Amino acid sequence: MKIAATNLTDIFVLEPTVHGDERGFFFESFNQKRFEEAVGRKTQFVQDNHSRSVKGVLRGLHYQIGQPQGKLIRALQGEIFDVAVDLRRHSATFGKWSGTILSAENKKQMWVPEGFAHGFAVLSETAEILYKVTDYYAPHHERSLLWNDPTVAIAWPLDGTPILSVKDRNGAPLAQAELFP
Repeated sequence: MKIAATNLTDIFVLEPTVHGDERGFFFESFNQKRFEEAVGRKTQFVQDNHSRSVKGVLRGLHYQIGQPQGKLIRALQGEIFDVAVDLRRHSATFGKWSGTILSAENKKQMWVPEGFAHGFAVLSETAEILYKVTDYYAPHHERSLLWNDPTVAIAWPLDGTPILSVKDRNGAPLAQAELFP
């Protein structure tokens, strides 16, 4: 597995070693020991989530304030632009974002630890996303950061206005968002 640091502290893009031939391919999509060595900390995943979306859908930017979740995200089918925003108020990269293309073709994964908002935009006709999380979903702790907050200024690679849920349309701007210490 190759690991690449991003412009945000603690956000990593992981690329598996793929073994392929005329029959197809094989790769190890997750190995607890190698993952912990790569990100430099012990991590326990408690739940896997699977979503499917159509082109133009933007999901996020989500986070849980009381029961924060670390997320390991990958695209099983299609292509997304995956984004993390640092919401740790004492971080040197507070309010900054990092984004990368995750696709079934490139097989990359992005690690988004606790303290970050996460979201993605679907670039292909459809995309199926699988993500492992470090804590259970807790709707009463869920928050949404406004996807197009000009203070954060994410350069979403979108053609036109994205398809959003009501929750995501009503996300809080960074100046009014609940933050992490």
